[in-house]
Amino acid sequence: MYAQSFRVVSLWRYLQAALVAIGLWWLAPALAADAGAFLKPEQAFKYSLRIDGQTVVASWDIEPGYYLYRKRLSFSSPDNSIELGKQQWPAGEQHEDEFFGRQEVYRGHVAFALPFRATGDRSGGIPIEIKLQGCADKGLCFPPLTWRSTAGVSDAALPASANGNGNGNGNGVVESTSEEIADRESTVVVSEQGRLAELIRNGSLSAVLATFFGLGALLSLTPCVLPMIPILAGIIVGAKGASSPRRGLALAMTYVQGMALTYAIAGAISVMAIGQAPQAFFQNPWIVSAFAVLFVLLALAMFGFFTLQLPSSLQTRLTLASNRQRGGTYVGTFIMGGLSALVVTACVAPAVVAALAVIGQSGEVLRGAAALYASGLGMGLPLLVVGGSAGSLLPKAGAWMEAVKSVFGILFLALALYTVQGLLPAPIKMIAWSVLAIGSGLWGLSLRSRDQHFAPAPIRALALMSLLYGAMLLVGVGAGSSDPLLPLARFAGEPDARAERSGEPMFRSVKNEADLDREIAAAAAAGRSVMLDIYADWCVSCKEMERYTFSNPAVVGALRPFVLLKADVTSNDSEDSRLLKRFSVYGAPATIFFDRDGRELESFRIAGFVDAENFTRHVGAVHGKRLP
Repeated sequence: MYAQSFRVVSLWRYLQAALVAIGLWWLAPALAADAGAFLKPEQAFKYSLRIDGQTVVASWDIEPGYYLYRKRLSFSSPDNSIELGKQQWPAGEQHEDEFFGRQEVYRGHVAFALPFRATGDRSGGIPIEIKLQGCADKGLCFPPLTWRSTAGVSDAALPASANGNGNGNGNGVVESTSEEIADRESTVVVSEQGRLAELIRNGSLSAVLATFFGLGALLSLTPCVLPMIPILAGIIVGAKGASSPRRGLALAMTYVQGMALTYAIAGAISVMAIGQAPQAFFQNPWIVSAFAVLFVLLALAMFGFFTLQLPSSLQTRLTLASNRQRGGTYVGTFIMGGLSALVVTACVAPAVVAALAVIGQSGEVLRGAAALYASGLGMGLPLLVVGGSAGSLLPKAGAWMEAVKSVFGILFLALALYTVQGLLPAPIKMIAWSVLAIGSGLWGLSLRSRDQHFAPAPIRALALMSLLYGAMLLVGVGAGSSDPLLPLARFAGEPDARAERSGEPMFRSVKNEADLDREIAAAAAAGRSVMLDIYADWCVSCKEMERYTFSNPAVVGALRPFVLLKADVTSNDSEDSRLLKRFSVYGAPATIFFDRDGRELESFRIAGFVDAENFTRHVGAVHGKRLP
C-alpha cells in the first residue's frame, strides 16, 4: 500500500517537474524580452521610397536582431487612380519560429520593386500603404502595423524615421495608425493572448496543438482544475465491482474527453451565437446554485442516505442520475466531465481568450476549436494521474471502503460550498466552512479500526487539525475576517482585502458602456490614463486579483496615475454582455488600459490572474518605462 502510494507521489513529482519545464520553455521569450530594451518599430524597420520610372522602389534597412515576416508584408495604394502591378519579392531566409513554424523572413538590407500605373496626375507623388509585422530575435513581436508614406516625384523620399513624432504629413513621412501611436507611447509589446491568437491563425496545426496542450497543462496546476479532482475520484470510488488502475484510467480519459470536447464545441457555438464563453452563462447564480444542490445530493449518496428503493419518484430519478455518474458508467462520466467544464472551471486565461477571439473575430472555427480541445486535454493531465492511481490505492471491499466513500462525501460538500461561496456574504461563507470543518473533524475522531480501537494516528491528526481550523474560522468571523484562507489575519495586524479598501473606494464602478465612456472622457479631459478591471463574484481569479494583486502596496503605487474603473459583470445581464462584446472579452477577470486620449492600449490587455510583481512591471511598461 505504502509502496504504491510512494510510486504515485513520485510520478506526480515527475509530472510537476515536466510541467514546470514546459512553463519555463513558454516563458523564455518573455524573460528574454525583459532582459533589455527594444527598439521602436520605426527604428527597427527603417525604409525609404523612391520612384524609378514606372516603379516604386521600397528599400529597407532592418536593424540587426530584427526581422520582417514575408507573409505579413504587403503594399497597396489608397489612391484609386494608381494601380500597383505584380510585386517582385526578393528571396528571404528561412526562420524556424517557435510559434508559427518555418517562416520566410527578411533581415538586413532588402529592396522591393513595385510597378505601378497612374491614370491621373501624380505630381504629388505616389501614396503607398505598407502593412507589416516583425519580431526581435530575443522574443518580442510587434503588433501588425500599417504605415502610409508618399514616394515623391524626385529620386528620394524621406525615411520612415525622419520625423520624430511619426505622424504623416504627405511628404514621405510615415503616417501612423492610432494603434501604432498608442504603442509608441509605451514599450512596444504584444499581449500574450494576441500572440496566441496569431499562432492559431497562421501557425502550423501541430504547433497550435502542442502549444495549447502545454498551456492547458500549466493551467491544470491552478484552482481552475482542482475542483474536478473530487468529482472524478468520487466517480471512481462509486464504481460498481472491483476498480482496477486500467478501469480508473479509462474513466478518467472519458471524463477528460467530455471536458475537452465541451470546451471546444460549446466554446465555438457560444461565441458564434452570443459572443460569450459558455462558462459566463453557466455562472448564473440560479444555475450555480442548482449544481451546488446536485453536489450535495451526490454527497448524501456517498453517505448512504439514498437508495434505489426510495418511494419518492423525484428522489428516485435523482438517485438514478447520481448513481450512474458515481457508478462508473462511461456515458455518465462523459456527461459529468462536460458539465464540470462549464460549471466548475470558470477560468479565464490567455490561451482560452485567444482561441475564443479567433473564433469570434475571424471565423476560424475549426482552428480555434482545435486549440480549445488541446488545452482541455492538457488541463486533464492531473485527472489522468488520479484515474490511473485511484484503483490501486483505494481499498476494494470492507468497512474501510464505506469510510473512503464518506471522505468523498465530505469533498462533495466542500465542492458544493466552493461553487456557491462567491454568492454568499462573507460571514455566512466563513461560518459555512467552519461548520464543514468541525463536522469533518468530529467524524474523523469517531472512526474506529477493525478491533474497535481509535483510528490510526494520521487520521486523528487530520481530524484535530480540521477541528482547529473550524474553530479559527469562527473566531475569525467574529473579528471581522472575510478570507477563509486567512481566518486570523485581523489578529496578526494584516487587514483583509475588504478592510484595505475601506474608506474611499480604490475603483469607481461602471455598469454599462455609457458609464464607461463618460468616465473615459472625464479622464481624458483631465489628461489621465484609465485602467478598467472586469470582475465577477463567481470568478475565483477575480478575487485573487483583489486579494493578492490590487491590494499590494507596489501595485497601489504604480496605479496612482490611473483612473481606476471596475465593471462588475456578475449578473451577466444584457448590459454586461454588451460591455464584454465591445472589447471581445469572453470572461473575467480582464484588465484593459486606455491612454490619456481615451484610446485603448489593446496590446497591454491582461486576461486572467497576474501576481503583484508581474502586474507592477506590466503597469511600468504601460507608463513607458522599465521598472527594476
